[in-house]
Amino acid sequence: MNASLTPSSTIPAFQLTRNPHGRLVLTLADGTAHEGVTPVRAFPIAAPGEGLSLVGADGHELLWVPRLEAVTGAARQLIEEELEVREFVPTIQKIFAVSSFSTPSTWDVETDRGPARLVLKAEEDIRRLGGRTRLLIAGGDGLQFRVKDTTALDKHSRRLLERFL
Repeated sequence: MNASLTPSSTIPAFQLTRNPHGRLVLTLADGTAHEGVTPVRAFPIAAPGEGLSLVGADGHELLWVPRLEAVTGAARQLIEEELEVREFVPTIQKIFAVSSFSTPSTWDVETDRGPARLVLKAEEDIRRLGGRTRLLIAGGDGLQFRVKDTTALDKHSRRLLERFL
């Protein structure tokens, strides 16, 4: 899939493609091609549409995109596909049960990706995001889970969650 962006006042022209191995290839306006590019959000939770860096295989930034909405068409689709794989954060929709109200505690939950089990090692592994109703929960295996709005959870789930907040 080929994708390109025309020059603008904030982003230089570039072309984004996938090689036969599925890796992103960034070709800059001067014709320089960089294989194995990774899109990285500057603020993935607080401002996911603000600030995106296309980083080369060596870890150095190759291109800065101030706003993701400035990238259109197939280039944006390629970037979003990569970000979805990189930023796998299931959203908890329901909490079925917790093994205990002290930590460590094993939680059985329903997410937007299906049923899951997570181990909450410490109450500090639950962080509030931008207000009182958005949460990020770190499971014991390093996987992050999101609660978009605690008030949207069913009564049973809210009651279980409140014991840890």
